[in-house]
Amino acid sequence: MWAESDLYPGVPCLQSNTEPVNGTVYRMYHGTTERAAEQIKVSGFQPSQDGMLGRGVYLSRDLNKASRYPLDKPYERVVIRVKVNVGKVKKIDQQGHPLQKTWHDHGYDTAWCPPNSGMVRSGLEEDCVWDPKRITIIDVIPPSLQNAIPVDPVEDKNYTMFYGTSKEDAEKIKAHGFCQSNGILGRGVYLSRDVEKAFNVPAHVPVHQRSVLRVKVNVGKVKKIDYQGHPLQKTWHDFGHDTAWCPPLYVTCEQHCVWDPKRITVIDVIRPN
Repeated sequence: MWAESDLYPGVPCLQSNTEPVNGTVYRMYHGTTERAAEQIKVSGFQPSQDGMLGRGVYLSRDLNKASRYPLDKPYERVVIRVKVNVGKVKKIDQQGHPLQKTWHDHGYDTAWCPPNSGMVRSGLEEDCVWDPKRITIIDVIPPSLQNAIPVDPVEDKNYTMFYGTSKEDAEKIKAHGFCQSNGILGRGVYLSRDVEKAFNVPAHVPVHQRSVLRVKVNVGKVKKIDYQGHPLQKTWHDFGHDTAWCPPLYVTCEQHCVWDPKRITVIDVIRPN
């Protein structure tokens, strides 16, 4: 299981199994399509007229849950990261709860389904916020395409990727940015869209001392390097490419090498529990 650290100042990253405190602002997530995210950025959230908890805007403090939506459009998914003043909160922890869909009529601003409460099939927590004005957009997290690998990355598109390092070095990177290293693809910053790959490195660092940086990357012009001895294996940047991509058929797990660290923006830090 993964837990986020709090990178956004003043907005706590409350663990999804911790009951929210009335009147507190928390970071949450909403999964949607890229097109819908643009509309929401312009016009704000529109409450669903009905759902498991009745009318409201459905969010989760669990990024993994939000990343699964919409279920029918896996290749168009993005996640909107928001901050929410939850107001007065009602816990709905069983199907058929007396206030399951009428909590707002009793003076509550947010309904909260704790994880593993039997309310949702996935067992993940969910929040329903009555008034969209309680929600402020922070940013949009692009797709990681973990489920789409080995789909080639699209040029000039933003993707979520992961970088495994030590806790100490993660803090240095947050403060000063990434530096190039040298490896199988020559100079650059080595990243992956596979979070499990990032979790398994650096091999010499004990697991409890590791962190994984979740980052947003504009890949620019991409060159696929899909066999050992490729003519551009270490010189792709000299030919105008910004990112080199190794599909998983070439290496055990897919890998990217980004030439310019300025193309990389840290989203947050995740760590093993």
